[in-house]
Amino acid sequence: MGGAAPASAREATRAAARACARQDRRTQRTRRALRDALAAEIAATGDLSAVTATAVADRAGLTRRTFYTHFRDIPDLVAQVEAEALEELADHLRLLAQATLVECAGVLTRNEPMPHSVALLGYVRANGALYRALLGEGGDATFAEKVKALAHDVVAPRALHGLDARARGFFDYYVTYAISAEVGVLTRWLSGGMEESDEVMARIMTVLAFVRPGDLYGIPINLDITAYSETLARMEEASKHD
Repeated sequence: MGGAAPASAREATRAAARACARQDRRTQRTRRALRDALAAEIAATGDLSAVTATAVADRAGLTRRTFYTHFRDIPDLVAQVEAEALEELADHLRLLAQATLVECAGVLTRNEPMPHSVALLGYVRANGALYRALLGEGGDATFAEKVKALAHDVVAPRALHGLDARARGFFDYYVTYAISAEVGVLTRWLSGGMEESDEVMARIMTVLAFVRPGDLYGIPINLDITAYSETLARMEEASKHD
């Protein structure tokens, strides 16, 4: 019959677990240092293509050998850093996308930001050096598109709920336009040094998501979506017979 493991065996198991935890924390610190060094090198050189493994390792206070223990090369470092950043960003976007139009109308009436938008911007601020480096002119030109694609994948399915069927013809263009605009605003905030607080910027981005151009000039423009949709449908149908 089996019995309890000897005390020496239990202690050896616990010691191994502690050693593994220390190793994991060490690995996390090393990867974080290399990630921060990557952002700093992009900012220093102004050009991601000019960043080298040696420079990143030196800036992180690590050896080249340590760098290559974790990453094959700079492209691999960038790919893994971006994947991790997008995964973290996705968690915030999923929460943001849960808001209903009724909730949106409520926060606008109360001059409040969208639910979870302050937390999202707080996350971006905490990782501002990285996002500024990757989204800036000298960063990865494809990263902004990855952020947009992620936002589209998260937001579009949720935004379809309750959609007027007549608006489906240009719905995807509308979502693409809105997301591109918000990513552009986020990039502008980052490049400007994030001078506005998270709370202020969250309100600005909330308003921009719903403002009509005419509102800025005291001349509200009421768009007849039904009429536009019907016109587009007729034009598309006519084009099929040309």
